[in-house]
Amino acid sequence: MNVKEADFTYIREKTGATAGNLSVQINKLAEAEYLQVKKSFKENYPLTTCSVTSKGRKAFEEYVSSLQEYLKPTK
Repeated sequence: MNVKEADFTYIREKTGATAGNLSVQINKLAEAEYLQVKKSFKENYPLTTCSVTSKGRKAFEEYVSSLQEYLKPTK
């Protein structure tokens, strides 16, 4: 969430995911309108660039908030 957009290779390196697994996850997130995916070419090589949509950012913030609430110590 710290970068405006990221290419496929960057995301794969940061997550440690396999290319096949990451491709499936990106497609699912794009179908849910959480990611915007742009496909192009750079020096004759395919380039997939992803950016988080406002809907995706909101869903992520709600997820983090839910985790924080769940992890709060009970008194």
